[in-house]
Amino acid sequence: MADECTHGSFIHKVTPSALGCEECLKIGSPWVHLRLCRTCGHVGCCDDSPNKHATRHFHATQHPVIEGYDPPEGWGWCYVDEVFLDLGDDTTPQNGPIPRFI
Repeated sequence: MADECTHGSFIHKVTPSALGCEECLKIGSPWVHLRLCRTCGHVGCCDDSPNKHATRHFHATQHPVIEGYDPPEGWGWCYVDEVFLDLGDDTTPQNGPIPRFI
């Protein structure tokens, strides 16, 4: 585990892929919180959710940094370096109201 994130070049301004967890919306599954991939904009559910789609997205793509997105929380997480990031004002606005499931 690193002391700091070495993947800042992967943090981009992105457009969220969905108003909720993209995969959970397709299969009708609930989620707890949302995470936003700061490389491509994929919206997935957190590891407290039944399907853990944000982490699955990381394993499938190796996109390292997610943002707490439900609502925008000002923090990020680097899966590779296993560290939290302070995103400050660099949060991604929601495209509209996020439905609640759990």
